Amino acid sequence: MNTENNLRNQILSKVKKIVVKIGTGVLTTDDGYLDKTQIKGLAEQVSGLKRMGYHVAVVSSGAIGSGMGELGITKRPSTLPELQAVAAIGQSKLISMYDECFKIHGYHAAQILLTREDFEDRQRYLNTCNTIHTLFQLNSIPVINENDTISVDEIRFGDNDALSALVTNLLNAELLIILSSVDGLYDKCPTGKGKASVIPLVENVSDEIRGLAFNLKTQRGVGGMQTKLEAVSIVTNAGESVIIANGRTRGILKRVVDGDNVGTLFLPREEKLASRKRWIGYTLKPKGKISIDDGAIHALKDKGKSLLASGIASVEGFFQKGDIISICRKGADESIGRGLTNYSSDEIEKIKGCSTSHIARVLGYKLYDEVIHRDNMVIL
Repeated sequence: MNTENNLRNQILSKVKKIVVKIGTGVLTTDDGYLDKTQIKGLAEQVSGLKRMGYHVAVVSSGAIGSGMGELGITKRPSTLPELQAVAAIGQSKLISMYDECFKIHGYHAAQILLTREDFEDRQRYLNTCNTIHTLFQLNSIPVINENDTISVDEIRFGDNDALSALVTNLLNAELLIILSSVDGLYDKCPTGKGKASVIPLVENVSDEIRGLAFNLKTQRGVGGMQTKLEAVSIVTNAGESVIIANGRTRGILKRVVDGDNVGTLFLPREEKLASRKRWIGYTLKPKGKISIDDGAIHALKDKGKSLLASGIASVEGFFQKGDIISICRKGADESIGRGLTNYSSDEIEKIKGCSTSHIARVLGYKLYDEVIHRDNMVIL
């Protein structure tokens, strides 16, 4: 226990920027209305972190849940137009309540609504980052949510767990705190037989850990523990830490930053990814896939080399130069990496298996020696 506490304190001592993700179940009452008492308490806690010198951004669910409560709807709508309409009603009430509660402590709630397109477009991605960092310097708390009223399936995050992970990487925040309606990651299903205990420390999101993602999501929420672990994986692989804790526990945010043994702490990988590599590896959706042989995998993973045409076995999908593509082991679907390609799918189909010196002979030109340069590649 002392070792775990020491590790927590060591990690938390380096934290300067925090993203706090607040789930719908934390913000709403059982009948679906916004719980003003709860929001007021969370605003007080976030303001306390701000006064302690932390830069804090809030990723808040609750727009759809709020709209459902306002309309008296007990079951989450299933069609996209209904969800968008309910979100439009709920979002204004949500941000108004945040602003009212933050003003008590001298801060403004700065509303930021995002779609996946805002992350995939590099200029919009950087503009969003600059805006939030500017807000950190003002008496404001960024309150970020998905722009549910205009999002369609192709540009949706799917849940705010994913959005919070991308915001954490966007800001290079050292800590993501996911506030949920559960105390953390349990070692067994908490609704099953026998007492379930919270796992205080997780070194990596292994298959065994993913197997503990019991489906406990609420009627008004979207994500369960599975989506939270996906978010954890994105953040920890980029080199930052995550804590999942119960958002209804009194003073939970102060307890987290004070190093109390609450929730589940997920440790980061030792190497931090640079901002651009976070964007390449965990923000953009791949446009296609290439499979490579074992020799190429060894060169990429163990030697830090670029990917050459000689190691490519097959190509899937249609993509252009400059698109993000997945890199997979030959004969397997699991991606081992992602990168910006220097050649289109048609060009790679022609030069796969060729040595670099033969590219010009096959294509009639040679743009680059590498299909994916190591500086434009992330090994997952």
